[in-house]
Amino acid sequence: MGRISSRKVRRVKRRKGTRSKPRPASPPFMPERIRHGLIVSAPDEYQCLDAVQLHRLEQSFRDWAGDTARADVRQSRRRILLIFLLIRYTGAKLSEVLALDALRDLDRERHTVLFGESRSGREVHLSEALSLEIQSALADPAFKTSLRNAFRVDPGFVRRKFYERAEALGFPKRLGGPEMIRKSRAIELLQGNMPLPAVQSLLGHSTPSLTTAHVSFSEDDIRQVTKFFMEKESFRRTSARNSFFGKITALRQGDIQTLVELTTLAGQAITTAITNDSLERLGLKKGKLITAEVKAPWVILQKQVEEPASTAENRFPGVVARVNTGRVNTEYVVRMADGTELCSVATTKGGGRLGLREGDAVWAVFNGFAAVLHVD
Repeated sequence: MGRISSRKVRRVKRRKGTRSKPRPASPPFMPERIRHGLIVSAPDEYQCLDAVQLHRLEQSFRDWAGDTARADVRQSRRRILLIFLLIRYTGAKLSEVLALDALRDLDRERHTVLFGESRSGREVHLSEALSLEIQSALADPAFKTSLRNAFRVDPGFVRRKFYERAEALGFPKRLGGPEMIRKSRAIELLQGNMPLPAVQSLLGHSTPSLTTAHVSFSEDDIRQVTKFFMEKESFRRTSARNSFFGKITALRQGDIQTLVELTTLAGQAITTAITNDSLERLGLKKGKLITAEVKAPWVILQKQVEEPASTAENRFPGVVARVNTGRVNTEYVVRMADGTELCSVATTKGGGRLGLREGDAVWAVFNGFAAVLHVD
């Protein structure tokens, strides 16, 4: 009997209905260029650690670093902890962290770290809390004596320790690698609503797009946004979950109130309304970077494909990413086209009328009076 080729076998299997399950399609209201851009620009969150897992991994490193009676071992472990923290919060590559000069590249007053050469490198802002923690560790006489070259470590040794911490928590070994932590950080920032261009700049992508529609964002603008995110993440000073960062593109002043239009780095146009007194007190003008925050109960969801007819100035298409149902209220997390998320809270009875499930296409809407402006 003649030999059957693998190509013929595959054709026979397809005729018998054994074709692999098709991937779910993107929502029909998302333009093709946006759907394609999501694949290219945003890491696959299901192949990374989420924010809770990252926190557990960090705590595991901290516990491990102090869990020894030997001073030399403790100092060695503290060095690995610092390397982890720098990758975890800056999204830097392992090679970039290992190449750092602790005295030259860490700015103790401005709370920044410089990766690469001064002219061609990139400067990343650290939260004040993390910066002070690193400074404290490096200033320890015992640390300085035993580890003269603070970050000069064999990369293979670092990877093994990262894998060990991940496996100790029951995570797949590969998810503990430096590259996966870097990707997980990118996902964490995107889900925290840091604009994609800022995430690209933070990670050192060679050609981050700093221009959205007709609005240009300078590198200094990107640094301001990144600094705001790092500090906000560290101190959690606000309870509002939905934050939009952008540049004022128009001001339309009336007798009592002013409409403020801003364009985010992700290209979203946000319209807000504030009193003329607030306009003057905040010193708002075209080109100024501001933050608009919207509380979750003020975000209304509409389950339809076409853009809804509504008096609300702000309307965004997205997909339901998560549903957390309670006896009284239900929380819906909507992922928008650029990868950022918007949270909506409704009564469980009201939300039940829509029957929303994960993967459903929706529109998130809120009016200009729902947004609160902050000057960063």
